[in-house]
Amino acid sequence: MGAVEQLYIGLFDTGILLVALTESLQRIVIGFSLAVIIGGILGILLGVSKIADETLGSLVIALQSVPSIVWLPIALIVFQGGAGAIYFVVILGGTWAMTLNIRMGIKNVQPILIRAARTMGYNHTELIWRVMLPASIPSALTGARLAWAFGWRALMAAELIGRGGLGRTLMDARDFFNMDLVVAIMIIISIIGLIVEYFFFSKIERKVLSRWGLAKAS
Repeated sequence: MGAVEQLYIGLFDTGILLVALTESLQRIVIGFSLAVIIGGILGILLGVSKIADETLGSLVIALQSVPSIVWLPIALIVFQGGAGAIYFVVILGGTWAMTLNIRMGIKNVQPILIRAARTMGYNHTELIWRVMLPASIPSALTGARLAWAFGWRALMAAELIGRGGLGRTLMDARDFFNMDLVVAIMIIISIIGLIVEYFFFSKIERKVLSRWGLAKAS
């Protein structure tokens, strides 16, 4: 009951949790959007260019194995402890998953589709935009889902030693031995994850799978 009480106080009385939640949501929306854009561009490049895949692709795979939070000390120095450091970590957290899934989606396009497009006279650019990218949308959705999950985790970890947001509020609550508030923040973090998964990604996934004939339309 103590955690529920802290939720009510923090959201509707003092507003501490509401302010922290708003700041964290702003950060994840911006960071996730940039991760999807950057990762999408890199994924397309790796998927359509053999040279880029053999060079830059190896670097992407190597960077993916490095936890994004490891970059935080460097980011704090580069961005002088500002919000840019947290955004940087969040973007790194989601970019590589998006990149590799887009790359995989493009490379796994059925050869018969590519041959049919070439028979119809598609040039290289048309082949990419009208065949490869549409066929890779299910993989792109998986990449976006992973980018969100990794970015959200990276954000919470970065805020623990950064400024503002739910992560910083959680650390402050721990420092003041307010375990009820710590649990309340953990509940908020979990609920946000569930909301995004079931009310955003799951709905989009059903529509995409239905569009591609991989599932029944709801």
